[in-house]
Amino acid sequence: MGMRTHLLKTNDVDLAYDVHGPSPAEGGHRPLFMIGQPMDASGFRALAARFTDRTVITYDPRGLGRSVRRDGRDDHTPETQAGDVHAIIEAVGGPVDMFASSGGAVTALALVAAHPGDVHTLVAHEPPVMPLLPDAEAALRARAGVKKAYDSKGWGAGMAAFMGLTSWQGEFTDDYFAQPAPDPAAYGMPTEDDGSRDDPLLSDRSWAVSDYRPDTAALLAAPAW
Repeated sequence: MGMRTHLLKTNDVDLAYDVHGPSPAEGGHRPLFMIGQPMDASGFRALAARFTDRTVITYDPRGLGRSVRRDGRDDHTPETQAGDVHAIIEAVGGPVDMFASSGGAVTALALVAAHPGDVHTLVAHEPPVMPLLPDAEAALRARAGVKKAYDSKGWGAGMAAFMGLTSWQGEFTDDYFAQPAPDPAAYGMPTEDDGSRDDPLLSDRSWAVSDYRPDTAALLAAPAW
């Protein structure tokens, strides 16, 4: 079977999610839910296509892609995202196995803490939980530098700063902050400013994601592994 798209309407958001492959899955496999943040479902299409014997679920987080929010907010928080993912898991008849990447991995940690019965096996790939880093203060300063570049010069400059941040090896030392601002053209990014300042990655709209502190006790108590 191909991909089936569904719309789950709640009081404050219309959540678009896709179901790929056989349903029910062959061989008794649990559905595999793939999530990212601030990436929508389109980023998982190639990966989902590789799991031909499993039901794969992908979704657009609220406010991104096809998921239209009506709560009057434009920020992204792990707890809210976890509630949305929980609603989808209930709709598809979970529990699920989950592959969660980047900010999606933070959502997954919040989900398992709040709804421990939703997830059987979780692969949390590189959750950006900055408060837990040994150089947390410097990491948060580096994150603020990305926003500053975005605010002052637009998307290309902001994305170049973000790529410089993510490619830095080791802790953020004085050498990092002494670097000249990266050239957007060197990364294949536009140098002109399009005037927009609402990107969920480069603005502060997703800072609650990278500010998240996992509930260690709840995670250790959860049956998910």
